[in-house]
Order: sequence, then C-alpha cells, then structure tokens
Amino acid sequence: MMHLAFLVLLCLPVCSAYPLSGAAKEEDSNRDLAQQYLEKYYNLEKDVKQFRRKDSNLIVKKIQGMQKFLGLEVTGKLDTDTLEVMRKPRCGVPDVGHFSSFPGMPKWRKTHLTYRIVNHTPDLPRDAVDSAIEKALKVWEEVTPLTFSRLYEGEADIMISFAVKGHSLAHAYPPGPGLYG
Repeated sequence: MMHLAFLVLLCLPVCSAYPLSGAAKEEDSNRDLAQQYLEKYYNLEKDVKQFRRKDSNLIVKKIQGMQKFLGLEVTGKLDTDTLEVMRKPRCGVPDVGHFSSFPGMPKWRKTHLTYRIVNHTPDLPRDAVDSAIEKALKVWEEVTPLTFSRLYEGEADIMISFAVKGHSLAHAYPPGPGLYG
C-alpha cells in the first residue's frame, strides 16, 4: 500500500502538467482572436509575448479603446460582449488610423467656410446631390464650431466636383489656399 501512495505522489506532477480541457483552449482561442482583431483594427504591434502577459497595460488600453469606440461597457477585459463583436463579420478598414494624410495637421483658419458644387453627377438628380451635401455639412455644424454657406460661382473654401474615368475614389485635400481643399 505504501508503494501505491508513493507512485501516486510520483505521478502527481505529470498529471498536473496535462493540458486542461476546453476552457483553457477556448481562452487561448479568444486571446488569439483578440490579438488578430486588435492588430488589424487598433494598431496593436505584432508582439505575441506582450499579449500573453496577464497584466499587459497596452493590451488593456487597446481593448478599452475598442470598447469605447464601439459603445460597449469599458472593462479592458475580453468579456462576452467584446468577444461577440470581435467575431462578427465587418469591413477591413481599421477603426483607428496610424498615419497622417497631411503633414503638419493643417486646420482651417476660420470657422465659416464656403463650398461650391462645381458640377453634378449624371447618376443622381441634382436635388438629391444638393440635399445630401447640405445634410452632411449640417452634421459637421452640429458637432464642430464650423458653419457653411454655398457659393454658386467663384473660388470656395471647399470645391466639390464629380469626375469620371481615373477617379474611382473620392479625393480630399487639406485646408489651404490653392490646394482645392
């Protein structure tokens, strides 16, 4: 009987090293999902060791930033709601950009801006285009100190035009004279 107890004690370290069942695998899977999600959409650098640390302050901050951006409860933890959002299909555009399109962060030097619709698209009625642009500018007016008024001729602060052929995407230029912005 003493030999049996000794053998059990001898095997105990081996048994405790045996991989855990589904819970540990699920936690690893969740961390892998979160790491890939945060790398793709929140500029987390690809450093596996950093994510594996239990109290990684950077990871907690990235998760909190994601939760805040998406209107979730800000816990900094991979809770059920956070993981659910991470599993949903979505577009590939990051929520947080890590670049600057225009060096020096140019800003408008005035708060009242003029805009001009130089031409209209043949794909939509003129009224629909005018209304859509007006509504978009109203949104900006509600959340910034900017106001807008339309010009029908001459040079405006914002020149809006519709082009064809080599112009599949919209172009935007920074504020400033002679920059079309």
